[in-house]
Amino acid sequence: MKMPLSDALSERGYETLTDVQTAVTAPELAQADLLVSAQTGSGKTVGFGLAIAETLLGDADAFGPAAAPLSLIIAPTRELAMQVARELQWLYAKTGAKVVTCIGGMDARNERRALERGAHIVVGTPGRLRDHITRGALDLDDIRAIVLDEADEMLDLGFREDLEFMLGAAPADRRTLMFSATVSKSISQIASNFQRDAKRISTVSERSQHTDISYQVIQCAPRDAEHAIINLLRYHDSQTSIVFANTRAAVARLTARFANRGFSVVSLSGELSQDERSHALQALRDGRARVCVATDVAARGIDLPNLELVIHADLPTNTEGLLHRSGRTGRAGRKGISALIAPDNVARKASRLLGWAKVEAEWKPAPSAEDILALDEKRLLDDDAWKEAPSESETAFAATLLEKYTPEQVAAACLRLYRAGLSAPEDINAHTGGGPAAARKQDPRASFGPSAWISLSVGRDKNAEPRWLLPLMCRAGNLEKSQIGKIKMEDRETFVELKADAIDGFFAALKANGELEDEVYATRVQGTPTFSRGPAPAGKPKFAGKGKPKGGRPYDKPKFDKPRGDKPKYDKFEKPARKERDDEVHAPAKGKKPYKAKGDKPPFQKDGGKPKGKADGKPAGKPKAKYAKDGAPKKPHRKGAKYGSGKGGPKGGDARPVRKG
Repeated sequence: MKMPLSDALSERGYETLTDVQTAVTAPELAQADLLVSAQTGSGKTVGFGLAIAETLLGDADAFGPAAAPLSLIIAPTRELAMQVARELQWLYAKTGAKVVTCIGGMDARNERRALERGAHIVVGTPGRLRDHITRGALDLDDIRAIVLDEADEMLDLGFREDLEFMLGAAPADRRTLMFSATVSKSISQIASNFQRDAKRISTVSERSQHTDISYQVIQCAPRDAEHAIINLLRYHDSQTSIVFANTRAAVARLTARFANRGFSVVSLSGELSQDERSHALQALRDGRARVCVATDVAARGIDLPNLELVIHADLPTNTEGLLHRSGRTGRAGRKGISALIAPDNVARKASRLLGWAKVEAEWKPAPSAEDILALDEKRLLDDDAWKEAPSESETAFAATLLEKYTPEQVAAACLRLYRAGLSAPEDINAHTGGGPAAARKQDPRASFGPSAWISLSVGRDKNAEPRWLLPLMCRAGNLEKSQIGKIKMEDRETFVELKADAIDGFFAALKANGELEDEVYATRVQGTPTFSRGPAPAGKPKFAGKGKPKGGRPYDKPKFDKPRGDKPKYDKFEKPARKERDDEVHAPAKGKKPYKAKGDKPPFQKDGGKPKGKADGKPAGKPKAKYAKDGAPKKPHRKGAKYGSGKGGPKGGDARPVRKG
């Protein structure tokens, strides 16, 4: 390892190298092409920075004057490209390296001027780099090493053509290093086309993923999902937290919600300009913001300081998204928490996602308001301010407080002032989820336990639907949704199953006559009611066979309103015998000759029935040529030509003119 790079690592606090950094800096791989797969957060940026140092510097410890670039680093996103540039700047600071960025969304004119002044290392995104190459602003003739960071992500984003263009334009003897979380078929194809005997390096653990990350699945009711996120942020009180959502609309909604609750929050999504995204990340690094709400644009490569909590407000669409999102925390040996918000309607999906990713998670309910308030008191008591000796002015102020107020009042005011700067926790309904086993076996028709039935005085005839009956019962009868079981709709009434211990409280909350509201009444039902088979389906009935409706269900109207007639029914395989023709009936009319077949006599001729051919020694049927008056063959009349015009028609002023219009 070069001494300037070793010194830079020591100043940054590096005591030992990570697995991927050790693997790519092996002496036997000093000039080899590499295909590296490593999990996120493993220090890949510093790793390939160390790997290409020998190729760029040679025997020297510092770079010469900047001219055409010696190395090209390609990253999929703007944020990742800027982060790579920052990492290489401090790593190569003592070598005099000049690092230039070419990133989409930034001012291209400034980038061209920087390239004209010279650079040693160029870092950029595929589209902008190709644009500079085609315009002649970026010269690849002196390139010694090309690095593709997050190659799988660049292919997923549709940059394959740009990558192949740049790899084909670079010198054939350069080194090519490809870093990817997974090595897919497309990655292998590019490696075989543009790398020379690449060495395969894998530091991904086959046994476990993200050992420094604690995975949690937060179970809650669907309506409490956003409340659960707020309570998680309050409970963990991380210096930096990131909340992932799947859409830009969800990011905007959550950002506004958190800002209204007093959180210092910024957002990251594709609809923001590059300047806005850069300012948001800088606010997180400076500590001016503590919560970031983002789409998957921030899921890869972004390294935020002191990021201890990752919350998946929306479940990721695949295992790669889960691992890359979670990889924003637990980096470089630090511990972190990745929490998946899993309401009851997506609990099974969360269980399958974790199983596919081979990740074990702890299933637990969201922190309650009581838990958060108790933790606030503990944090207040554990604060280091209690251990510091008071100054003279502080002692005098304390004496003044004790003269005016009691110690209890001072302590209560201290607690209230402490909580005033924090967001109030949300009240969440107690959730007793059964964990992953219950999520996998979740069945909406599972046993409801001891129950009883009630009858409501509305049915299909009054357009009753469960979606408005359910909240009506919860509101009027003081019920929880968990206390309501099956709902069976009938024509004139609706049967509802309630837990046995909730029946008395339900009727106690109603009026004396059992009215819920708007002439909707509830009555008790003894035992289990008898349910009808339901109404006839809309549209024409479907028949399974002759004359039988499908399923044997009755219908109000038969399919055929009119009698079908007394047509004779014939056997399926026999046809009725054909009647013999009555010769007397079908005899020819008087005076007419009976019909004969065509072959009985030659066809009728106009000349008295004589057949065509020779007649009176002259040939018959010879075509007659058409001649003009002067004996010359007549020219064909050209379509569209006017009579008397001399263009394809006979001359003369007495020719009939062409009618116009």
